[in-house]
Amino acid sequence: MARKATGGTGRTGGTGRTRGTGGAGSGGTGVRGARRPEVRLPPLEPYGGAGLEPDGDYDGLEFTEEDFVAQDGAGARFMDCALRGCALDETRLHHARVLDSVLTGIRGVGTDLAESTLRDVELVDARLGGVQLHGSVLERVVIRGGKIDYLNLRKARLKDVVFEDCVLVEPDFGGARLERVEFVDCALKGVDFNAAVLTDVDLRAAAQLEIARGVDRLAGAVISPGQLLDLAPVLAAEMGIRVVPTSPSDA
Repeated sequence: MARKATGGTGRTGGTGRTRGTGGAGSGGTGVRGARRPEVRLPPLEPYGGAGLEPDGDYDGLEFTEEDFVAQDGAGARFMDCALRGCALDETRLHHARVLDSVLTGIRGVGTDLAESTLRDVELVDARLGGVQLHGSVLERVVIRGGKIDYLNLRKARLKDVVFEDCVLVEPDFGGARLERVEFVDCALKGVDFNAAVLTDVDLRAAAQLEIARGVDRLAGAVISPGQLLDLAPVLAAEMGIRVVPTSPSDA
């Protein structure tokens, strides 16, 4: 079983809940910037368990280089925790709750976080592939650095989420709802926005923006003039516009 932290609280405002700050992404465009989490962890107790447990309750713990490959932690709750360098290949965390926590250098393929809740979370330098987050709720989350391949966020709800300086290969936002989401210095390769609903989504600072599907769902997003030029062929195709060069004889 998980052990409880015994150190001082180290929490602000007496509640232990982090509060996001207002984003600076408006730039006079009217788009509302994301509120970022401010995670302040209390003194942590090293994790001493034998592995994850379904519906486990993990509070104030530090997990360092733990091997959770193929383990079942479905329905588990992680609160005021730090996970550093943990292996999560095929780890089942369906319906998990990750609250007021920092995940650094985690790695894994096929991690199942479907229908989970991530609130006031920092995910830093992750190396993940095929992560299942469909149907999940992400609120006040920063994903910074690292690379995530085939991220499945279909029908997820994202509010106050920042993707920063990371690489996302073929992320799937199909049917998702994105509100106050920012992409800063990150590469979006083959992104799928099919049937997504975007509100105050700021794509201007994305280092690379490659939309495979759902370009018609960009209402509610803001892009830069350069990105508009890059997307012109895709937009023309979506609208059924044929773009044909003028021949010399037509001049």
